[in-house]
Amino acid sequence: MPDNPEEFPATPGPSPLIPAVPAEQSPPELLPEASDLTWEKSVEKSAKPVAVMFYSPGCAFCRQIEPYFRNYAAEYRDTVVFIRLNVMTSPWTAERYGVRSTPTFKFFCDGKPVQEMVGAVYPAILKKMVDEVLVHGKECAKRSTSIDYEITGYG
Repeated sequence: MPDNPEEFPATPGPSPLIPAVPAEQSPPELLPEASDLTWEKSVEKSAKPVAVMFYSPGCAFCRQIEPYFRNYAAEYRDTVVFIRLNVMTSPWTAERYGVRSTPTFKFFCDGKPVQEMVGAVYPAILKKMVDEVLVHGKECAKRSTSIDYEITGYG
């Protein structure tokens, strides 16, 4: 092995005669994971209604309902954004929206929460809730008042 790095042969680069093959782009994930840092962009600034599943890794009901939630994400991909949020790694957002147990499903229109379901629910009820948010969510969000989320206990 040579001691001088200049003695190493140059690594061959791509051949100019062989065209580069573009890497396949993976399709966008149907059920992305949000966090405290990505919440505003993912949910509050979304142009579409958003369905959020607040979950914890040790929650048996969360694991049970997630395949259905994922299927609904595929079914409604053109009209609703589906997102998961781990309450263990993003406690600030969970606390901000009053999430006390998992799974909790919250539906947002124009960045405002318009509907909520807590606990183990039947998949058919969850799907019905998504349909109702699509029909009434925008109007409900327009009628609601904005909330000042400045969190401070000192006047």
